Amino acid sequence: MRLYDKHILPYLTHKICSLSPATRQRQKIIPFAEGKILEIGIGSGLNLPHYNKKKVKYIWGLDPSTELWARSGITNGELPFPFQFLPTSAEQIPLENNSVDSIVVTYTLCSIPDIHTALNEMRRVLKPGGKLFFSEHGTAPDNHIRTLQNILNPVWTIFSGGCQLNRNIPELLKESGFEFEQLEAMYIPGWKFASYNFWGVAI
Repeated sequence: MRLYDKHILPYLTHKICSLSPATRQRQKIIPFAEGKILEIGIGSGLNLPHYNKKKVKYIWGLDPSTELWARSGITNGELPFPFQFLPTSAEQIPLENNSVDSIVVTYTLCSIPDIHTALNEMRRVLKPGGKLFFSEHGTAPDNHIRTLQNILNPVWTIFSGGCQLNRNIPELLKESGFEFEQLEAMYIPGWKFASYNFWGVAI
């Protein structure tokens, strides 16, 4: 699996996350992030073109996969705002308490191994009044789709870098102390078992 995880999976992840339905979801939330921003699971940098450079003071892009980040082709100085790549996991964010104005997370909460620890870390670094902007897929509202998600999940997880089809994203955020300023949900185009999306703003 090492060859798959290091070379094939980053390629597949980049291709799938580049599809237009996901891109349209990114465009709904990314431009509203402002100030000092932490992006969790920056991957291959697909969110970077959607930031409003007039609102951005600094971006930290966190991701444990240096292979996936390498697909961005971005080097220091190429972006219209200060930027630093953090090659680490969300369970141990290397930033100080109350140091971030906005957190952005898209199609990442599904694959973080210790999701509760990661969300607690996000709360720790987020300033009072700061906002979490998110767009994620997760558990579907329809019983037959949810059943399919549960059946597929054990195998899906093995070949998708730990992605979980059936995480209840709103419940996970609420359990970690976040409240919703905005929350929307719907199926977007794609495989129905992997295309029920939640997006919005949490504080």
